Amino acid sequence: MPQPDLVIFDCDGVLVDSEIVAARVEAEMLREAGHDITAEELAERYSGLTFRDIMMRIEKEAQMLFQASLLDRAEAKVDERLRAEVKAIEGVAQAVASLPVKKCICSNSSEERIAAMLERTRLAPLFEGVIFSSLATPSKRPKPAPDVFLYAAEKMGAEPARTIVIEDSVHGISGAIAAGMRVIGFTGASHSHPGHAAMLMEAGAETTVSRMADLGKTIAALSEWSEG
Repeated sequence: MPQPDLVIFDCDGVLVDSEIVAARVEAEMLREAGHDITAEELAERYSGLTFRDIMMRIEKEAQMLFQASLLDRAEAKVDERLRAEVKAIEGVAQAVASLPVKKCICSNSSEERIAAMLERTRLAPLFEGVIFSSLATPSKRPKPAPDVFLYAAEKMGAEPARTIVIEDSVHGISGAIAAGMRVIGFTGASHSHPGHAAMLMEAGAETTVSRMADLGKTIAALSEWSEG
């Protein structure tokens, strides 16, 4: 059976159920700063982006300016809540451990936040030494730029065309597609919403899964079906 060179996992919303936690904190702070938005709206519209990019997009869309301190205050509050609340996605440890190929993480979160979440959820041993934060790449460009995916593939000795990415956001999928990789969309986290799978497919995912228990067979099926 053919296998990919590498399987890349996004972290937030794929390995750990963190997107809804972050969205609740960020939405609350945005409302306090004068922009009315719910956690659900924030997660649906801006999932996969850094909070810096979310702030910049809202400033442009709403024609308003936030205080520069909002970013640091929100990041600190999100880190605090995640350290106390974040949980692993159901079945993810078994799904990752059962894959007989190289695996790594590509995330827009900081290395410190990723490490803290993986430690709390006991997933750290599965990704020791193979965690790539966009903030720590040479360009420091976050998704939807393809940089972190290409950087990880180079470091892992994988061909982008033979790499499969697991992503829960349109922005993450856009970055993976731009890197020349194939994508499976994941819709099993708490921030998932009606229409989530359709959004991911429209962004370029070849298929979606809502349960980690289905990941292995989905990757196997995708590996067997390859153009050319």
